[in-house]
Amino acid sequence: MITQNRTARALAGTLLLLGLAGPAAAEKGPDATGLWLTETGGSKVRIARCGQGYCGTLASVSGPGLDAQNPDVSLRTRSLIGVRIMTADRAKGDGYEGSLYNPKDGKTYAGSLVLKGPDVVEVQGCVLSVLCKSQTWKRVN
Repeated sequence: MITQNRTARALAGTLLLLGLAGPAAAEKGPDATGLWLTETGGSKVRIARCGQGYCGTLASVSGPGLDAQNPDVSLRTRSLIGVRIMTADRAKGDGYEGSLYNPKDGKTYAGSLVLKGPDVVEVQGCVLSVLCKSQTWKRVN
């Protein structure tokens, strides 16, 4: 239980830090490509087409901006700018499913994204598919 609470808090922190991820709507809906401001305003994520879905790459971050918690020690000094934090490549319902990387804890979580309107996306990250946190991102351009 304590481990689940810590993991849930870490995921929530990541979502707050990054506003984890990006957009997507059903295939016939508006396009989610573009630059998105995370819910906390601390990061911007560039969403681009990636196969049949979308990928999200960090375009800007607040703070030191290093991937210090990466499980691969050799990557801990790399800049977070340009790091892919979201892959949402499986269409499901009105959005896409995939994975979200949380640089705050160096872990990757199950995730989803749904385009809620032309300038709003909802990103959700989950631990064990039951402990989930969502963020709403706004389009910058």
